[in-house]
Amino acid sequence: MIHTVLLILHMLTAVAALLLGMGAMRVTKQKGWHSRLGNLYHWLFVIVAATAALLATLDWQRLWWFLPVAIFSYAFALLGFAAAKYRWKNWMRWHVTGQGGSFIAMSTAAVANNLGHLGWLAWLAPTAIGVPILMWFSREVRAGRRPKYNRV
Repeated sequence: MIHTVLLILHMLTAVAALLLGMGAMRVTKQKGWHSRLGNLYHWLFVIVAATAALLATLDWQRLWWFLPVAIFSYAFALLGFAAAKYRWKNWMRWHVTGQGGSFIAMSTAAVANNLGHLGWLAWLAPTAIGVPILMWFSREVRAGRRPKYNRV
């Protein structure tokens, strides 16, 4: 019973986080919608990681690997969240790397879970697609060309 409840909570919050993450990527990068969606994405990611850790604990023999994946994935989300919140030197690059890395991790889980019949391709495709985009965007940030702000 508890396993089922955790699994449903895990899946629903993961879907919501993926949708909010896509929304945060699409809106203008300034305080307002981007910040709100990003904050909500982070807190949903906390729930996704926590439920993954609990599911691993409940079924250790089968799901032990959820725990390191949850920790590693959330580390990216925390990096992106903290960089935007505290704005240390080069914070934007760290924010992009953290949020992008966490989104790739969550996308990988979704693709592998739903298209697992594709084998290793389901596990590698999100990274193969996401990392070059992340590297390009990071170079754009370093060069001062991104993000594009709506200057009013």
